[in-house]
Amino acid sequence: MTISRFLLLLFVTLGFHLSKAQDQPQQGPDDTQPAATEWEGIPLEAEDCNGVFISYDLLGRRKEFPKLKNATAQSWAFNATAKVLNTGTQVVKAWKLYVGFQHDEILVSASGAHLFEGEDFPVHVGKNGTYLVGAALPDLQTAINTAQDLNQIQAILNLAGTQFGVKPPAVPMPKTIKLVIDGYACPQPTLKQSSMYACCKRDAKSKAGASKKKYQARQKGDLSIMYDVLQVYPNNYFAQVTMENRNPLGRLDRWNLTWEWTRGEFIYSIKGAFTRHVDASPCIFGPAGEYYKDFDFSKVINCQKNPVISDLPPDKVDDPEIGKIPFCCRNGSLLSPLMDPNQAKSVFTLQVFKIPPDSSSRTSIYPPQRWRVSGILNPDYKCNPPMQVEPSRSPDARGVEASVMALASWQIVCNITKPTNRHTRCCVSFSAFYNESAVPCNTCACGCHRRPPSAKKCNRFGRAMLLPWDALLVPFRNRTVKALAWARLKHFPVPNMLPCPDNCGVSINWHVASDFKGGWTARMTIFNWETVSFPYWFTVLQFKNSSFGVGVENVYSFNATILPRLNHTIFMQGMPGLTHLAPLENRTNLKVPGKQQSVLAFNKKSAPQMRIAKGDGFPSKLYFNGEECSIPTQFPLHTASANHHTLFEHLLYHILLALVLHFTINNNQILQ
Repeated sequence: MTISRFLLLLFVTLGFHLSKAQDQPQQGPDDTQPAATEWEGIPLEAEDCNGVFISYDLLGRRKEFPKLKNATAQSWAFNATAKVLNTGTQVVKAWKLYVGFQHDEILVSASGAHLFEGEDFPVHVGKNGTYLVGAALPDLQTAINTAQDLNQIQAILNLAGTQFGVKPPAVPMPKTIKLVIDGYACPQPTLKQSSMYACCKRDAKSKAGASKKKYQARQKGDLSIMYDVLQVYPNNYFAQVTMENRNPLGRLDRWNLTWEWTRGEFIYSIKGAFTRHVDASPCIFGPAGEYYKDFDFSKVINCQKNPVISDLPPDKVDDPEIGKIPFCCRNGSLLSPLMDPNQAKSVFTLQVFKIPPDSSSRTSIYPPQRWRVSGILNPDYKCNPPMQVEPSRSPDARGVEASVMALASWQIVCNITKPTNRHTRCCVSFSAFYNESAVPCNTCACGCHRRPPSAKKCNRFGRAMLLPWDALLVPFRNRTVKALAWARLKHFPVPNMLPCPDNCGVSINWHVASDFKGGWTARMTIFNWETVSFPYWFTVLQFKNSSFGVGVENVYSFNATILPRLNHTIFMQGMPGLTHLAPLENRTNLKVPGKQQSVLAFNKKSAPQMRIAKGDGFPSKLYFNGEECSIPTQFPLHTASANHHTLFEHLLYHILLALVLHFTINNNQILQ
């Protein structure tokens, strides 16, 4: 090949490549576009949403055991994903998503979220739907502030559960989904086969008010818990927990408080309370141990994901290491605010350490979730998730007239509930002067799990047998002989299988002592069959007719208060020196319960037409230490042979009672 031909071929080749390069689109440094999969977690429907995009996608389902021919009764296991994506320009605080389940669904798990009602899984949600709130991501940042970091602007909820009655090819979807936040309005969601979505936008009418509202308003409830952050450091912070009983009929004894850490936190130290377990092994063998490699974990108090915290005993109130906290060290008693407002509050502080990605920022603080509180012989509480509220204020410790604000505050509201699957812990028996038989506590009023193995089988659903009055003074195992003898004497029917006992630790007898034209009297006796004492006890009486409460003339051995705002409820507690209900004692193998007793005198000025024997003289509800006791379903019947107490007998009865009380008080003063 000659040189001229070689040069000609070279020029042709270069020209071909140059022309091809010119045909390609030119890209500058500002024209680069991300790949379509760079933010692949964003649905296409959310591209035009300026607000909050919500969606629900059914991923799949399968038949569960047992497999039935009846399609209505067949259960199906389903998996679904719900998403809450902030596509607007404002931070979405404390988001709450409503999913309107409608196919008898039982939700088994919801990773990334908690149930707003504070219930435990599994939970039935197929009737009224359910509300879900963020667990690790309660607030959604904006794409502007985070460079569209999906981990901060989007919450993904993985749902699993069981549903009934929808046969393929039908697709079981919720009725609706909506975002429940003040200032946002959601349209009817769009449904496409197994997908449902909507774009929730700010309501123009509430836009001005919503922009100024930085915190949520504090809520009212039976029990309020505050989680206040007092000091912050990059990798740890100090918090104060304040529990306050706000229900006049509520109470907690020997409370146990627990929660769930959602971001790997652990408790380094605690004052004013103690953790039931002192264990650092979850930290050493977990993410905390990998991050804090040179950390001395021997001083760590608790590394459990769900720590259990209890109040300290009174002798630790001045302990320099774990005490010296105001409102601490009361052995777990939160009294009614009617008894003592200062005794209705409990406080403790703790130092919390964080792990990545929160350990490098002072502002990365997330309160624990799934709060639970319990006690002994107390009502059950259901707690809502924490809500960020305006920071708490407290008096300056230096004694000057100034208030110190917390750096951040969250409120947890707990309300008293009455679960259907739990029995009560106290019961009531009825008796009256016009009938020789007493109506005992209901069968299995406090459950039948306490029945000893050696006992014979009993009828859990049988009606309790009538008893003579004195049988209420002895334990149940000693009542059987009395009940059978009484039935033979009074010709009462005896069932083939005797009813089970009530198994209640506390029983209360309400005895109608007299009934005359101008009034009537009753005697209330409290029996403690437990081996523990009940300090600063109280009882509450409520009648069907609210006017009866106004007719209280005197309560002889208890301190009584009328609560007009609560349907004229009668609130009673022990007098000074009688504030502790003594426990059960064994005297020469004879069990003697702790006992307190009082007589109540009523007039009939406001209700002259009341009929005692028809049930008007018996309370419709009775509480002991905040727990609603089981009430008999029948009243003592009025027998023809019963003699009514005359007014003279009524006055003589009270004169004798006053003399007995006078001598009793004098004897107590002499003994003291």
